[in-house]
This record gives sequence, structure tokens and C-alpha cells, in this order.
Amino acid sequence: MATSIETAGSVEPLELTSLRDEPREQPPRARRVVRIAATGTLATAVAAVSAFKQAGVDIGPGRVLCCILVGAWSAAAAFVAVHRPRESLSWIMVGGALAGAVATAAAATLEYRPRLSASHADLASAFVSVGIALLVAVALHLALGLPDGDLEHRLRRGIVIAGYAGSLGVAAYLYTQRPEVPIATVAIAGAVAASVGAVGFVRRCRGARTAHARARLQWAAWGVVVAVAISLGAAVLNVLLSWPDPILAIAVASTLLVPFALAMSASDQIAVRIDRLLVHSITLTGLVGLVGASYLLIVLGLGRAPTGSEKTLLGLSMLAAAVAALLWVPARERLAEIATRRVYGEGHAPDEVLRTFGSRLTRALPLDELLLQLAESLKATMNLEIAEVWTRGAGRLERAVSVPDRGPAVIPLGPEEETVVAHAGVSGPGWAQVWLPDVLVGLEEPVLRVAPVTNSGELLGLIVVRRAEGALPFNEADDLALTELARQVGLALHNVKLDSALQESLDAVRRQADELRASRARIVEATDTERRRIERDLHDGAQQHLVALAVGVRLARQFADTDPEQAKSMLEQIGLDLQDAVQE
Repeated sequence: MATSIETAGSVEPLELTSLRDEPREQPPRARRVVRIAATGTLATAVAAVSAFKQAGVDIGPGRVLCCILVGAWSAAAAFVAVHRPRESLSWIMVGGALAGAVATAAAATLEYRPRLSASHADLASAFVSVGIALLVAVALHLALGLPDGDLEHRLRRGIVIAGYAGSLGVAAYLYTQRPEVPIATVAIAGAVAASVGAVGFVRRCRGARTAHARARLQWAAWGVVVAVAISLGAAVLNVLLSWPDPILAIAVASTLLVPFALAMSASDQIAVRIDRLLVHSITLTGLVGLVGASYLLIVLGLGRAPTGSEKTLLGLSMLAAAVAALLWVPARERLAEIATRRVYGEGHAPDEVLRTFGSRLTRALPLDELLLQLAESLKATMNLEIAEVWTRGAGRLERAVSVPDRGPAVIPLGPEEETVVAHAGVSGPGWAQVWLPDVLVGLEEPVLRVAPVTNSGELLGLIVVRRAEGALPFNEADDLALTELARQVGLALHNVKLDSALQESLDAVRRQADELRASRARIVEATDTERRRIERDLHDGAQQHLVALAVGVRLARQFADTDPEQAKSMLEQIGLDLQDAVQE
């Protein structure tokens, strides 16, 4: 058993995530079917365009755009089928492409209305109605089935079945309204499907178990978000500037990003997480909506619609607003840095040290390094001449760090002084002259603040900050910053104290454990020594007596018949030797 394990070599850990995400090979027949379906859909769209173009029918940009969409979805479905042959996502995409191809071809057929019989026109209208209604149902199925097309829960399957059943009712209603297609009805059905699909998509994102599944969902979300941003921006521009036109064609064309994103998500090499790209896309979409809503409210709600050259001016102003919004964040940071440097003389505001010190507490820095960084930050942010941090020892305060370095110093501190200092709060030179005169050594008219560092009423140290003589005095904001900083330093020193106490307890436990192990070792050694001594004594003493007794018994048995007197004498001697053996 051991030999088989050793000869097996090093065994790499088995990653369940890779097994879950790695697609298994599908039979070539099924993959070929998917490819044929996608290719057939593309061929149907191309054939429809060619046939009606050759017949002299004005298919218009809308028909061409629909054919491009069908081709894009077909190509994306084929790409997904190649890279994810075991998933049903490609089948859903092919279904949507087929529905679009049928609707496009039937709509182009209706262009022959003067040449078509009534029954053929009704059949073409029926195909248009069914194709449009199925597009909405397929979109719902796709949203609920991402990222792989599988409907894991019974509720999702029920919603999709209800969607397809509802699409038949929508198709019947559209057919009754022929030859026109009621856009409002299609928009309402699409809005309902989009709402339900969005809820299911968000729940699927929250329940994604692997990083690869989350990446695929993010790709799909990115495609939808960017398409919404393009459509929203085009709609606002169209309302205000009557450009671009037609708006519906632009909105439909923007959906080309969705099959592109789904195809990208199917590739293991490309489907990496795009968290930052998705965040920026969502931010950009919100920015477009905010700017557009603002202009619509101000221009149309409070004024009048622009005309003539006013549209050009309005368009340029919207562009300027968008550029200003995009540049606001980096410009704000740079301006705040410049203004802070001009106002405070340094690169940060006084309360910046609170944020930086709080972040350093989580980095497990040594206490000396932490306090030194604190003093340096204080000196830089509050325009100080000297920044010092004192820590309390046994009946005294010791200068732990100072910037610039002023060497060690000690201030004796009695119990009464310790209580007063702990409850003093941030104080000035007058208070320090009474209770801590040693901190004023070498200063005639100091601009100084002393902040006691406490925790639960216990004095743990001091923060002493000084400005040059004649400098601006400390204000209320500086005192508040020092108070909060002293509280954070007190918490850090209290944690260090607890760590020291815990370390001492651990050292004591280790010493006791070492002593216990040594004591057990001594007991075991003494027991072994005594056992060996007893063994040696038995071997050299009692064992030899017993051997001699055995020899004497055999001799007495030999003399029992020939010399009874001698045998009797030997037996008496054996009895005496036996008593000696018992005593031994």
C-alpha cells in the first residue's frame, strides 16, 4: 500500500471549480446540429434580403438592420456552441435568431401585398406576429437562463413556460391588428419581460458560486448596460436636437452588443472578470441619464423647444456638460490637493491624520513604527515645529518618539498627577505649566497643546504638539482632531498592553509546560533507574540463591537412596538457604 502511494508521485489538488466550469465534450452530432441551425438562420436572413432586393422591393435600412441582427445572433450562437457544446445557451440564441429571421422574412413578404392573395397576406402577417411575440419570450428565457442557459429552479422554468404561453396571446392580438404592428403592445410586453428577467438575473448574480460564472454574468450585464446607455443618449438628443434619426433603428442597433458580450463570455481565454469595466459602464449610463433628464427638465419643462441654430448651441452645451461631468472627479481631487496645500501649507487637512492612522492600525505595524509615523503625520498636517508621543511606564512618562528627534526623556508622575492628567482633555501651556512643567523646558512663549492618551479612564500616554513662537494658535478644529487622535492612540496602546499581558501569560504557561515535561522526564528516568536496579539485584541476589537451591535439591534427590543421612543434611541446608532467598 505504501509502495503504491510513493510511486504515484506528487498528486495535484483537485479543484471542484475547474470541474464545474470545464465543459465536457458533446457528441459531434449535437454540435453539428447547433452549427447548422445557426448557419441556416444566417442563410435565411441573407436570402430574404437578396430575394426582395432583386425583386425591386424597397427593403429600407430597417430591414437591413434586422438582417444584420439575425446574422449577429446566429454567429454568436455558433461561437457559443463551439466553445460550450454541453450548454443550452446556444439553443436559446438560435431560437431568438430564428424568430427574428421569420419575422423579417414575413415582413418583407408583405411588401408584395398588391401581388399577394388575401390568404397569403394573412399567413405572412401571422408569421410576423408570432416572430415578434416569440422574440420577447426568448429574451425572457435568455435572461433567466444566463450564464449557461439552464433553468435550475422550478420557478424559473414555470416563468419561462408562462412567457412562451403568453407570447401566443400577444401574437394573437398582434394578428388581429394587422397590417399594422401596435408598437405600444410590443413595448408593454417587452417591459414586463425585462422587469421579470432583470429580477431573475440579479438573483442569479447573487447566487453565482464560481468566479467564472460571475464573469460570464458580468459580460452579459455589460452588453445590456452599454446598449441602454447608447439608446438613452440617442433618445435625449433626438428629443432636444431632432438628431440622430431614426431613433428606433439606433436603439435596435445598440443591441448588437448583447450577442457580442454573450459570445465573449463563452470563451475561457476571454471570459475574465470585468468588474471595473462594468462599474464604469453603469456610472456612465447614470451620468447620461442625469444629464439628459436635467436638460429635458430645464429646456422643455421650463422653457421652449430649441429651433434652428439654437439646436447646435444646445448640442455643444450638452457636450460641454458631459465632458465637465467626466472630468469632475479627477479635477476635484487635484483642486482639493492644491487648495489644501495653499491653506494649510501642506498636502493634507488636519483631520487627514485620523484617516491615515486608522488605516495603519490594521496593518500590524510595530508600535514604535506606528507612533513614529503618527508623529510625522502630525507635524506635516498641522504645520508643527515639534510633535511628540509619550507613553506611561511605572510611575513615569517616557518620550517614545519625537519629530524632530529630541532624544529620550522621563517625567515622574505620582498617582494624584496621573488622575488629573487622565481627565484633563486637550490643554494648553497654562495647564502644562502647573501639572507637566517638564514639557515646557526651553520654551518661553510656547504655542502648545497636550492631549492625554487614555482608555477607560486609564492614562496610557500623551500627545504633545508645538508650533513655532509667533505662529497661529491652535483652533477648535485642531483640538477636536487631537482629541479623536488621542482616543485612537489610546485604543492602540491598550491593545498593545493586552497583547503584552497575553504574551506574558503565554510565556508563563509555556514555562509551566516545560517544567511539567521536565518533571515527568525526571520521574520516568528515576522509575527506569529503580527498575534496572531491582532487576540487577534480583539477577545477582535472589536468582543466584534460587539456582543454588535447584542444584541442591537435585543433589539431595541423588543421595536420597544411597546416603540418606547426607541427603537429610543437604535438605536442612536447603531449608536454611531457602530462608535466605526469601529474605533476599
